[in-house]
Amino acid sequence: MDFFTLKSVEEARVEFLGAVTRRMPAERVAREEALGRITAAPVPAPEDLPPFPRSSVDGYAVLSADTFGASEGLPAYLTVTAEIPMGQVSAVPLHPGEAQKIATGGALPEGADAVVMVEHTEQSAPDEIAVLRPVSPGENVMQRGEDCRAGEPLLPAGRMIRAQEAALLAHAGVREVDVVRRPRVAIISTGDELVPPEEAPGPGQIRESNGQAMRALVLRDGGEPHYLGLARDDEQEILSLLRQGLAYDLVLISGGSSVGARDLTSRLIDQLGSPGVLVHGVQLKPGKPTILAVCDGVPVVGLPGHPVSAQVVYGLFVAPLLRQMQGLPPEPEFRPTVRARLTKNVASAAGRTDVVRVRLFRKDGEVWAEPVHGKSGLISTLVRADGFLIIPSAREGLLAGDTVEVEVLA
Repeated sequence: MDFFTLKSVEEARVEFLGAVTRRMPAERVAREEALGRITAAPVPAPEDLPPFPRSSVDGYAVLSADTFGASEGLPAYLTVTAEIPMGQVSAVPLHPGEAQKIATGGALPEGADAVVMVEHTEQSAPDEIAVLRPVSPGENVMQRGEDCRAGEPLLPAGRMIRAQEAALLAHAGVREVDVVRRPRVAIISTGDELVPPEEAPGPGQIRESNGQAMRALVLRDGGEPHYLGLARDDEQEILSLLRQGLAYDLVLISGGSSVGARDLTSRLIDQLGSPGVLVHGVQLKPGKPTILAVCDGVPVVGLPGHPVSAQVVYGLFVAPLLRQMQGLPPEPEFRPTVRARLTKNVASAAGRTDVVRVRLFRKDGEVWAEPVHGKSGLISTLVRADGFLIIPSAREGLLAGDTVEVEVLA
């Protein structure tokens, strides 16, 4: 493949994602281990929720007909016959002309069909209340099955289990959940100049950081990272690790798509299986020397060695792929974004997509975005940035004062 036959970001994404047919199978996990996982099938409710009518306020359980017409000038007087303990049911049924004191979440007694808020009552005698406002049938009551009926889906397929979903599963007594297996991602770093992070670099050497960044990003996006190691710019070392990577669901190799090593990496990836390299070179800054491939069903992504470029390429190609492999749309329907005004001009070449890191700040009641400039090897620019904006290929830059959409970094 000719490296200089560059494809647009959108062309490359469509071709790459369309060529990846691998989807993750389901596995059953304990509810406590399901946080952040994707449901593989609808989760049915084992019982009605709530399992009995419950009060949604502190007050008095009543028969609603006894309160019709009640007002502050002409209250309805009811005899208080019981106080319902939390976690128990009333020992006596409710009859017309009676009320029973109840707390939020308490079970309604037999015969009651509504709850009067305590704020809408007055104590008229030791065992009597005056109701100052009427209630209608079902008012201030959570009916049996109102949250979910037995057999109905608590959660649909394809739903990420967050804290609120986990709480609902616990509330329903669900102990295990069928979820999509996490994609197992092989991570490989290459480069003669690199040493492991725990080692002191010698002259001309630097510590390897892309492996750490990729592990964190893969975990964030629901994958299971497996760092296979650091290879020198040696054909046999790289090929050995790449072949090991084919045992996983996705392979990320960084450092081999820059000038000098790019042809070697591309050629080695092509040896792994068909169809091989689909894209080598994207109209993107930073991230031009990206490699996208599928080898006998396993997607392989060659990330630039520069840390900023590698993370930009990950966000545009790898994050959507991991979502797709887990049965989700490649792009979320909503992203955390903020509209801001640009502090200075930003140049861009026509026909190229530019990803610009920005720092956000407020001034005079407005949100401003200040470009964070720096070469793609400067990791500190990533730390200083609060988000990024994308200049599409059809634009030739942005002007100071323009209103832009900034995607906030997680």
